[in-house]
Amino acid sequence: MENAKPPESPVVTGEPAPNVVQPSSESGDPLKYIGVVLAMSVRQNASDIHLRARNHPVIRIDSVLRPLRQFPVLSVTDLEALAKAIMSPRHWDILQRDYQVDLSFGLKGIGRVRVNTYFQRGTIAMALRVIQTQIPSPEDLRLPSIVRDFYRFERGLVILTGATGSGKSTTIASLINEINFNSAKHIVTIEDPVEYIFSEQRCIISQRELGVDATTFSMSMTAALREDPDVILLGEMRDPVTMETALTAAETGHLVFSTLHAPATAETVTRIISSFPPEAQPTIRSKLSLNLRAVVAQRLLPRASGEGRVVACEVMTVTSRVRELILDPLRVKEIADLVRKESVVEGMLSFDQHLFELCRAGEITEEMALQHASSATDLRLKLDGFS
Repeated sequence: MENAKPPESPVVTGEPAPNVVQPSSESGDPLKYIGVVLAMSVRQNASDIHLRARNHPVIRIDSVLRPLRQFPVLSVTDLEALAKAIMSPRHWDILQRDYQVDLSFGLKGIGRVRVNTYFQRGTIAMALRVIQTQIPSPEDLRLPSIVRDFYRFERGLVILTGATGSGKSTTIASLINEINFNSAKHIVTIEDPVEYIFSEQRCIISQRELGVDATTFSMSMTAALREDPDVILLGEMRDPVTMETALTAAETGHLVFSTLHAPATAETVTRIISSFPPEAQPTIRSKLSLNLRAVVAQRLLPRASGEGRVVACEVMTVTSRVRELILDPLRVKEIADLVRKESVVEGMLSFDQHLFELCRAGEITEEMALQHASSATDLRLKLDGFS
């Protein structure tokens, strides 16, 4: 197995797991082993799979980690063989140099898999996520109606924020696909790695992956402006250069979707501004006020039925009032209060309001709603009819 050449883009068939599945070093076929583990994970609706030396494979189902004890404990040699099997020589070199690497690959009958391979305690470990082949619609995701309409924007910057695994990429892919079905435009995506593969409908879609088709987000964004795009999907705004380029793209008449790690909508504005040195912040405030269209912060919560998860959103649409607050460094903190107080009519949806609606619709339990509320006391009163 040590002599096998890692394929550039492996495609294997996922098969049902037998009662006992041998680790890769014993079976001699690491790709088949990964296919079997992933096939079982998909059947159990797992969102993530963790492979680590001296452990059974572990899957995450509805936020809970569960070991697959029917699979033997993986050895250090197993993990190295599995990593080499899914990697190109370039990815393997990056792993040895940086001690971590992101990539994606395809599994016949399962779909695309996003992988982060890294070292822990001196051994290789892997975190895998299966990306659905079918891109869900905004209705399938049960996104709030205010979010569903964001695909109609002609220009500006739309930011999705939330913790890792909160469904940001899926929400953006869903909105991009609505554009794909309803408009004749050129969509450019810049991702690390490419997750959803879009099937062109009315649009032409150019998907660029860092390390394969491009070097950095900032350079790719600059180049994208010369590629006649109408819509740009920027996988993540990681640094000030990328943020400013995204704002420039929106300023020049493009619709830009991107993600950022921030806990809520108002904090997203603060996070962007504070990423720049003080002397540059007035210019960034101005660009944000003119070109930011909306921010969606989301979380995935367990359904009341115990099956699957549902998205809970906070939504800030940039109104004239929000623009005023963005421009004033002394009042930018008031944006959070504005989001909490305004209604969907004004383009706002607070977490607590959406939690209330999900609870009343039977999607989540009262306990779950109160656990994630910004103000559990106020939500409790509202649920009891005092509002």
